[in-house]
Amino acid sequence: MASVELPARGRLERELDGIVEDNRFTIAVVFPAVGAVTLLASAEALLPGPLNFNPYLLLFGVAVMRLPLVAGLAPLLTRKAAAGLLVLCLYTYAIEFVGVHTGYPYGSFGYGVDLGPMLGGAVPAALPLFFIPLVVNAYLLCLLLSGRVARSAAIRVPAVALTVVGMDLVLDPAAVSVGFWAYDGGGAYYGVPWLNYLGWTLSATVAVTLLDAAFDRKEILQRLENCRFMLDDLVSFVLLWGAVNAYFGNWIPAALAVGYGYGLWRTDRFDFPER
Repeated sequence: MASVELPARGRLERELDGIVEDNRFTIAVVFPAVGAVTLLASAEALLPGPLNFNPYLLLFGVAVMRLPLVAGLAPLLTRKAAAGLLVLCLYTYAIEFVGVHTGYPYGSFGYGVDLGPMLGGAVPAALPLFFIPLVVNAYLLCLLLSGRVARSAAIRVPAVALTVVGMDLVLDPAAVSVGFWAYDGGGAYYGVPWLNYLGWTLSATVAVTLLDAAFDRKEILQRLENCRFMLDDLVSFVLLWGAVNAYFGNWIPAALAVGYGYGLWRTDRFDFPER
């Protein structure tokens, strides 16, 4: 029987799926493990000067860990979804720009590590690479775990927004501990002020609403059913930031990371089978 040639986009999506499938363990486990060691070694000034918090190595590692999410979403990227993601990117830059210059809604803070090129000298150009995956991973996890309850937007959006805030309860203390950024005057939660989480509640709610409007929930659920690696980026998140928090004795964030790991285990899709 003659094979049917896929359109160019279909071929690229299939090739990307294959790359991720063939390297799941390396992407989702080895990269975050190496990343955690590298970040901790940089924080302790154990690496040669140019390698300490090297922004390009950092961005490369983050980009690789994002591959499962990119491959998982690629077949769902309609014009509407692409427009929604563009708006979400612009929103991410805008609220960060306001935050850096006014101290609201996250609290007054400054970057302590070079995160690559900056827009306007104030906001990392790669910011969407850090923020948007948190929102998408939280959205996917909630869809998988909540089942029929997630059919209601009135429940779905707040639940995902709170899940995003929970992820920042893991991320921010670790980032402060390694020196990525610091809040003026510190904060009660491992150097992070509570105002930051009020700000994250706002920004997460807006971001989740945009994401929910951009993508077709039924298509996402179908893709999740057929794509076992779609949440591997969240595995990387748990391993990387859980390890960093444990190293610095940030036990509440470390325990929260374990909680997200348990949520992932409940999805029953992380056996990393050999192909």
